[in-house]
Amino acid sequence: MSEPTLNYVSCPDPSGGHRMAYWEWGDPANPHVVLCVHGLSRQGRDFDTLARALSPRVRVVCPDVVGRGRSDWLKDPMGYQMPTYVADMMALLAQLKPATLDWLGTSMGGLIGMTVCGMNAAAAPALVRRLVLNDVGPVIQWASIQRIAAYLGNTGHFADVQQAADAMWAISTTFGPHTPEQWLALSRPMVKPAEGGGVTLHYDPALAVPVRAATEESTRQGEALLWQLYDQIQARTLLLRGAVSDLLSRETALAMTQRGPKARLVEFAGIGHAPTLIAPDQVETVASFLLD
Repeated sequence: MSEPTLNYVSCPDPSGGHRMAYWEWGDPANPHVVLCVHGLSRQGRDFDTLARALSPRVRVVCPDVVGRGRSDWLKDPMGYQMPTYVADMMALLAQLKPATLDWLGTSMGGLIGMTVCGMNAAAAPALVRRLVLNDVGPVIQWASIQRIAAYLGNTGHFADVQQAADAMWAISTTFGPHTPEQWLALSRPMVKPAEGGGVTLHYDPALAVPVRAATEESTRQGEALLWQLYDQIQARTLLLRGAVSDLLSRETALAMTQRGPKARLVEFAGIGHAPTLIAPDQVETVASFLLD
C-alpha cells in the first residue's frame, strides 16, 4: 500500500515564521496537483483513503495546517485565523508550482479554499481549476460553532490510541458509519506521544482561543464577506453535504447552487458534519469530478 512523503514549507508570520508540514502522494513531478485541506481540529492524514485513489493520476498534497499534526505551533493564538491560513497556503503553492490546481477542503479547509479562490478570481489563467467544498459554505450555523467550541482545546490524555479513538468517536458520530478498523486508522494520526506515557491529541490547544472569542454578531459579519468571495469564484465547484449536517444547512447549500460558481450539490444520507471521504460512494463522487 502506497504511503506519502512528509515535506515542509517555510511560512512568514509576525513572530519570525513557522514551518507547515504537508503529505505528498503520487509522482512529485506531476504538474496536476490536488490540494486537500482538512477541518478545524484535524490533520492531513485524514485524506489517506482518497489520496490513494487519486494519486495514480494526480499529485495529492495534504497539508497539516499550522498548529496541527507535524506543523509548528504559533506563538500568538490569535494567529489561528483565516489570514494566516490563506498566506500559508499561498506559500505552499509557490513551493509546489502546480500547472493545474484542484482544491478539496473539508469544513475549515473549504473556507480557506473559498477565500483563496475568491481573492484570486481575476487571475488568468484561473488559480484553481476545480473546487470541492466538503460540508461547508458561507453561512455556518451558530449552534455548530458552539458545539465545536465546547470540546476544542481539550486535547486529553489517553492510555493508548484505542482509548483516544473511543473518546473521539463519542464526539464524531455525525461522521457516519465506520468500521472499527476505519475509525482506528483515522484516529492514529490524531494523537502524539504524551509526556510521561500514553498519548494526547495532536493539535495546539490554543486553537480554541479565536473560536471562543467569536460572537454570533462577528460570525454574521464574516458570512457577508464569505458570500462576496463565493460569488467571485470561477472554478467549477462541487458541494458535498452530509444530509443531516448541523454546520451547513440545506438552505445555504441550495443557495450555493444558484449563485457564484453554481455548485453541483451531492448529499450523503444519514451523515452529518462532515463526510470523511472514506466510503466508496464518497470517494467515487470526488474522483469522478476531479479526474473526468
